[in-house]
Amino acid sequence: MKNKIVLTLVLVSGLLQAQDKAQTFSFSLQQAIDYALQYNYSAINANRDVASAKQKKWETTAAGLPQISGNAAYLNNFDFTLQGISGNAFNPAASPNDISLVAFGTKQSMNSSLTLSQLLFDGSYIVALQASKTYLKYYENYKIKTNTDVKEMVINAYGNVLLAEESVAILEKNKTTLSKTLFDTKETYKNGLIEEENVEQLQITLASIESNLNNTKRLSDVAYKMLKFTLGIDINSELTLTDKLDNLTVSNLDMALSQKGFDVNTNINYQIASNFQEQRSLELKLQRSKALPSLAAAVNFGYNSFSNDFSFADGKQKWNKFSNLGVNLSVPIFSSFGRQAKTQQAKIAFEQAKTQLSQTEQQLKLEYEKAKSEYDFSIEEYATSKSNLSLAERIEKKQQIKFSEGLSSSFDFSEAQRQLYTAQQNYLQSMVNIITKKAALEKLINKN
Repeated sequence: MKNKIVLTLVLVSGLLQAQDKAQTFSFSLQQAIDYALQYNYSAINANRDVASAKQKKWETTAAGLPQISGNAAYLNNFDFTLQGISGNAFNPAASPNDISLVAFGTKQSMNSSLTLSQLLFDGSYIVALQASKTYLKYYENYKIKTNTDVKEMVINAYGNVLLAEESVAILEKNKTTLSKTLFDTKETYKNGLIEEENVEQLQITLASIESNLNNTKRLSDVAYKMLKFTLGIDINSELTLTDKLDNLTVSNLDMALSQKGFDVNTNINYQIASNFQEQRSLELKLQRSKALPSLAAAVNFGYNSFSNDFSFADGKQKWNKFSNLGVNLSVPIFSSFGRQAKTQQAKIAFEQAKTQLSQTEQQLKLEYEKAKSEYDFSIEEYATSKSNLSLAERIEKKQQIKFSEGLSSSFDFSEAQRQLYTAQQNYLQSMVNIITKKAALEKLINKN
């Protein structure tokens, strides 16, 4: 009976887990992007980095605010530390050269105290406050960069799924059409009206289509799983895409986009490089600030008590109050030029960061020109491939009619078919290219 109960619980648990994994999702492209910005693995960790940076900023700020610490100590002297005293202070009859051993203290002692400390001035702290803001800004910028990367990955993955689906649909249509043509050709061959070579040529073409169809179906499955992974959902979940490839293509046709110009300051990679330069500037400022004096103050307040027996919990035990105020001024004077060497290193690193910023600016301008050119070409290629597809369809149809009437060879018909299949794939790829190339261009100009 016990084994049956355990087995039932295991089966129920497995069923619940299977139901949990088999979630169903349905997304348009924009919905997929919005979902990924919340649940993509990189996006989630980018949010955590920002939260951690905010805590780091407060940690730095708190270092210059009042600090209170408590202390409690108990000491039991098993054997006293003896102190030697020269002369005969404790025994006038003794020789002045004698040494007397004296134990100071009590068998047991206890003290407790509170300390309030406050940093009054430290150049390094002032720079650290500025650096903490830059540190936070860096991770906020990195989060924006992560979001733009995630958006582009979703668009590419979404487009690949649509491409695979459309390819499967076209290949299945081609397979159906060619199977019928092959059947009719076989019947004609049985009647002795055509040569066997015509049948064999069609069989070769059909076998090629079937192979491509099976491979495209496998690629479609992989494309779906890649999109799910990018979205941050379980790869075994059900996912339906509501946008169609042709509709997305039309909505992404924007000739004016590449004519708007490029402001490098809006690019997130440039902002991160600028942030990096600012960090190096503050590091240089930090090294210079270490030549300044620092001033701190502390107030102590506490009680101590002494006894040869452990009587500290006794209400009659005497406790002695103590308090003090201390101010500490530290002035760097000479470091054997070690501080100067660190300052020079920070200065060199700052100059390197300035050069890297200039390099990033030129590189981004070059990437923009390339992305703009590729997007413009994708639009031209789409128009060309659409026209070529229409021509290939007409040529294939004419060749099919000629072939069925015995006016054309199987080689000419197969060549027309291959030309049509290539035009179909080129047309589909041109539509995906418009979507992905526009995404790359928008990423550079930081268009939301």
